[in-house]
Amino acid sequence: MIEISPEIRIRSTIKEGSVYYFSDNELSSKEPHYFIVLNHNPKNEEILLLVCSTTKIHERKKIRKLHKNTLVEISKHEYSDFKSDSIVDCNIIFPRTIEEIISKLKSGDLKIKKDMDSAVIEKLRDAVCQSPVIEQYYIEMLV
Repeated sequence: MIEISPEIRIRSTIKEGSVYYFSDNELSSKEPHYFIVLNHNPKNEEILLLVCSTTKIHERKKIRKLHKNTLVEISKHEYSDFKSDSIVDCNIIFPRTIEEIISKLKSGDLKIKKDMDSAVIEKLRDAVCQSPVIEQYYIEMLV
């Protein structure tokens, strides 16, 4: 059986709505999380804009009382790879390069998950664009 290199696997399949499961140093938890690609055409962009889901829905809602429109709840029925209902705080984005994603796959620290539905991706993009804390540069990449 021919094994496809991590670089080709990522570069040939990445698109808006791609989902990767990995741990990230910016998170306090060392457990892996689901990261979702929001770029319209990530194959041709230098920076990938990722958002991260958490199952700590009530905790997130408590933190973002004033900016509820920047939280997107995703049920396990909307995205079947989720084991339980989750929420994405769209006030936090994770800019990464494709090379960083490829490196995580090479080292075995990343799993490629099922793509997320475009309707959910649109909700996530809209919420990021409504965030008062996301840099305008990133918002313009998503419009």
